[in-house]
Amino acid sequence: MFRRIGRRRTPKHNLQIASFLSFVAGIVGAVGFFAATALTTNVTGHFAFLIDRVYYLDLWKAIIYFLYINFFFLGSFISNFLVEYISRKNSKYVYVIPTFIESIILLTIGITGKYLITDYPDFIACVLLFTMGLQNALVTRISNAVVRTTHLTGLFTDLGIEFSQLFFHKSKASRKQLYTIIKLRFTIITFFFLGGIVGGFFYTKIGFYTLILGSITLLLAIRYENIKLRLKLLQRRINR
Repeated sequence: MFRRIGRRRTPKHNLQIASFLSFVAGIVGAVGFFAATALTTNVTGHFAFLIDRVYYLDLWKAIIYFLYINFFFLGSFISNFLVEYISRKNSKYVYVIPTFIESIILLTIGITGKYLITDYPDFIACVLLFTMGLQNALVTRISNAVVRTTHLTGLFTDLGIEFSQLFFHKSKASRKQLYTIIKLRFTIITFFFLGGIVGGFFYTKIGFYTLILGSITLLLAIRYENIKLRLKLLQRRINR
């Protein structure tokens, strides 16, 4: 799920990583909106708010939106920087590290968020945007931009294009490929939606502790990958 990159990936690998990460993104999006009244999974809307605040000379709020945008950027930068740097040292678990960092950050905010939200809501929004930058850069890099899990605008654009192509692609092979891609898009949308529902529901019950569920989901994904790797190595030894 994490180890295979680009052309080495199968549709199954993409479905697995899309399910885990889009579910987490849905949770983060819901918690960020309920807690900080901010979009914490993408930056598209923040550009519009930034322009609006600059126009009305509300410079402090404009700075806040500028920080939102740049924390998402910073997360993307650090994610890919870590991948590039560590791959030159030991590439065995290189793609797991950004996911582990994201998990630790979500766990930390999940525990401390209730103490920070009153005085530092913008800080929490920035941190959550940072984690989504980490995640989006990682999954984009792994899948060669086939999978994106933190925002849905481009996803619905791609889905519209692919549905229209069904009217023109008549060969069995090309239609099968289109159905595979459409299935992936619907998986991302479904798990993002489920994550949002779960995140919203649990936030009303346990508040920021909901983010711990997102952290656990990421750790389970890492553990699942580790178990698969161990089983493959064991199978190779047995076959020898």
